[in-house]
Amino acid sequence: MSGGLGFIHRFRPGTPGVPDTILALHGTGGNEDDLIGIAQTMAPGAAVISPRGKVLEAGAPRFFRRLAEGVFDPAEVRSRGEELATFVRAAVAQYDLDPALVFALGYSNGANIASTVMLVDPGLIRAAVLLRPMLVFEPDEKADLTGKSALLSAGRVDPIVSMESVEKLAHLLEERGADVTVKWQLGGHNLVPSEIKEAGDWVALRRARG
Repeated sequence: MSGGLGFIHRFRPGTPGVPDTILALHGTGGNEDDLIGIAQTMAPGAAVISPRGKVLEAGAPRFFRRLAEGVFDPAEVRSRGEELATFVRAAVAQYDLDPALVFALGYSNGANIASTVMLVDPGLIRAAVLLRPMLVFEPDEKADLTGKSALLSAGRVDPIVSMESVEKLAHLLEERGADVTVKWQLGGHNLVPSEIKEAGDWVALRRARG
């Protein structure tokens, strides 16, 4: 575990000859260890960078704060997204990774900071798996996400995230040129095993494009 580059984080080197990197972003109350196993299952051989959120909510790490359930400060969300983007670029350089092959894997709050990073620094993340995402940030400027991809995996009976918010995020990303896939799971906010395989299949297609 390293505290350098501005974030406490884990780095797991990839298999020699495999150029991809997974940026793993945990949910509220999680940490830098939570998604490493899922990332390695989803993208075998890829390097993994997994930072810990720096904002604490009653002691629970997050990547940005919330004013209430589903209520956020857009300026703070942007600032945290820019901060994370700076960390990722520094980590890619530090660990000698390919900056063109960074894929994001985020759950809940981690999914939301991943979509924010895509919007504030559109050249950074090639594709993102967003597990239980919602719309938390809509910049005034029109980021160009042409050539980028996002998989939104959402629960039909999620008590935290409304279907409307998921659909708004999908529309926002599509409007800016991203190739967006939405998968509706028969569940709530917790993950179901089948969606990890779905995510792995989705990522495999994008990794194969080189």
